Amino acid sequence: MRKAGYVWLKEEFGIETLDYWITSYVRDKGTPKTVERDGYIEEIHRAATWPGDTWHDHLEFALKREGLHLELLRLLLPKLDWDELIEYITATPTGRYTRIVWYLYEAITWNTLDIDDLTVGNYVPLLDSSVYLTAKPKKIRRQRIDDNLLGSINFSPMVRHGDLDLKQINLNLRERCSEVVSKFPASIYQRAINYLYAKESKSSYAIERETPTAQRAHHFITLLERAWQDDFLTKEGLVELQNAIVDPRFANHGYRDTIEEQIYIGETIAPGNERIHYAAPKPGDVSEMMREFIACSRKILRDRSIPDITAAGIIAYLFNYIHPFSDGNGRIHRFLMHHVLAKRGFGPQGIILPVSAVILNRPQDYDKSLESFSRILMDKIDYDLDDHLRMTVHGETINHYRYIDCSKLNTIFHDFVQQTIESELPAEIEYLQRHDKCRAEMRTIVDLPDRIAELFIKCCIQNAGILSKSKRQLQEFAELKDSEIAELERIICEIFPETSSS
Repeated sequence: MRKAGYVWLKEEFGIETLDYWITSYVRDKGTPKTVERDGYIEEIHRAATWPGDTWHDHLEFALKREGLHLELLRLLLPKLDWDELIEYITATPTGRYTRIVWYLYEAITWNTLDIDDLTVGNYVPLLDSSVYLTAKPKKIRRQRIDDNLLGSINFSPMVRHGDLDLKQINLNLRERCSEVVSKFPASIYQRAINYLYAKESKSSYAIERETPTAQRAHHFITLLERAWQDDFLTKEGLVELQNAIVDPRFANHGYRDTIEEQIYIGETIAPGNERIHYAAPKPGDVSEMMREFIACSRKILRDRSIPDITAAGIIAYLFNYIHPFSDGNGRIHRFLMHHVLAKRGFGPQGIILPVSAVILNRPQDYDKSLESFSRILMDKIDYDLDDHLRMTVHGETINHYRYIDCSKLNTIFHDFVQQTIESELPAEIEYLQRHDKCRAEMRTIVDLPDRIAELFIKCCIQNAGILSKSKRQLQEFAELKDSEIAELERIICEIFPETSSS
């Protein structure tokens, strides 16, 4: 079999990129075949489809059959011979793929070819909307191109939607969210919202295996409440977030490039033996990455043709992949999920979806969403760790982060949101209703002060519905009779049977 398309161009021009989602081959005999392995596709074509032996033959083949591999094109186009490129374009200046090559070359290199602007012909889309999620197009008059990237030529997430109708899924879940929330009793609505904010704060920290101080937890809840009104997709807003949720000793005054810190995510296998899962962009690349990220995020946020849930997932995950701060990136990543949904008006005013609770209960799926990029990235990153566990990344790596394929993580994130709306959100409200019933029935036995009643419920739920011997010794319960304790335990077990040991 012979390599074709982008993989042929990579070898011919000695270009190194992240693995692309599709690879094409042409064989002399046999029928066409498609092989899919772990989300990657090998497309085997029949002999008659061999494109030819020139770079433009394979480039057109790739653009037609493999989509837009922007990382490779960013490195390839500046390598092309100027005269050959002009000859190729002027031979068929109105051809779709000719125009795409012409536009990308000038946009990437900032060099203007000696070719007259087109004045006839329909505008052609840069991305095929039957394959990719696209933004509202920006019309490029010179080549008569509709630039419909989600971001820009320098930074744009790529989302292949496959068979998913993302807009319809988003609409269905938006309506379902409003339906679920509308069933909240009026008497419980505001308390339910406060409870959900606290739940989300606790779960987000728990994902990081952290228990925040009461003050930091309060700060995070306050920030979540501000997600509807304030604008955090600015450098100042993101720095404010980081400063509010981390230990003040590890707060950044800007991005981590100001302290030249290389961030990575790993785990200790044994003393001195680290397993590295992810290396963030090099410190010197962070400011550029964040400028592009913020511009891209604000474009996505404004573009109502991009579904709300997809917008939230893309923005949140892109931030996490850049990891611009020394600490707190994961919590800000999950905060941005809520911030984008709030700014899009997803759900009634003030509501928050306890997505982190779902993520906390599905760690393997969350890891899969993150690894959809990190796994292919780490195959290409050359790094060292010194004796102090400081990382040094070698070579130029910035292009790896410019055009992240968010297709798989988008699917998983949609599933998280769906489970949140269909299961987690109703369950949390039901819990509050059962809690109110429990408190009311407990008062028929003994009218405990609120703090002591809440402590009693908490201690019983943590111990299979029974107040343990050690907890009975607490001064808060010293005035309770054994018979009263037994009756209170019975009420808790009846209303919260899942906690009972029987």
